[in-house]
Amino acid sequence: MRGGRLRAVRIVLATVWAGAFAVLFLLPTVLTVTNSFMSAEEISAGYGAVFANVGGSYISEQVRLKFIPDMVTFKQYGTTLLESPEYLMKFWNSVILVLPIVLFQVGVASLAAYGFARYRGRGREALFFAYIILMLMPYQVTLVPNYLVAKAVNILDTRWAVVLPGIFTPFSVFLLTKTMRRIPKEIREAASLDGAGEWQIFRRVYLPQCRGALYSVIILVFIDNWNMVEQVLVLLTDPDKQPLSVFLSQINTGEVGLAFAAATVYMVPAILLFLHGEEYLVEGIAGAGSLKG
Repeated sequence: MRGGRLRAVRIVLATVWAGAFAVLFLLPTVLTVTNSFMSAEEISAGYGAVFANVGGSYISEQVRLKFIPDMVTFKQYGTTLLESPEYLMKFWNSVILVLPIVLFQVGVASLAAYGFARYRGRGREALFFAYIILMLMPYQVTLVPNYLVAKAVNILDTRWAVVLPGIFTPFSVFLLTKTMRRIPKEIREAASLDGAGEWQIFRRVYLPQCRGALYSVIILVFIDNWNMVEQVLVLLTDPDKQPLSVFLSQINTGEVGLAFAAATVYMVPAILLFLHGEEYLVEGIAGAGSLKG
């Protein structure tokens, strides 16, 4: 009886602790969304001291964080979506850069993972180990080589300089390979006995079994590239082709209200994609993590 009560207390404390961290984690997002419905005057009254001291070391005035607007207004959204075409242009730049990366990376990674899972050997295991090493490296390590290669093949300052390296990211290959190796070989052998070729086995046996991992890859790749900054600043210096993620960081202090609205609009695709595939995301990552490669 006493042990049951102690266990219940621990569960309650752990829940409260996790809830507190969840609230702290969500506060910036909630603040961004609610402030996007405030007028420019209200935002200036609350945060003007912060932006007036950009680069300074001390803010003497009190800064008030407000989560509920005094008066809800959609003026910031109207200005962002209707009166400032530059915001929409940058938004579509993000779409043009990210969608090809997601689609082609999933296609390339699926085929590569099938090869690693279908055929085993020393050479392929060494190559797969190299994939893991590359996956552990942060993007900043490979940024200079990508720049040199892009310059050598004359695609620097074009969208291809960002899209092509993004297509061949090793993380997707690793995750899908671990998932495909989980599929029993008896299923593959049965399909082969029924006369199925390699393409049919890949498309009708392996891909349906990897639905959770595929959703995980799509969501993670989309979110990662939707927020890219460094590679764009180095490989794509033309401002007219840069995505909204870069543009948001360059908004001046007189457009803070517009920045809140634009940031909220920018979060919508990633949030909708995550909510749509949340179940598959957890399933795909948990399934791959529990495998023995």
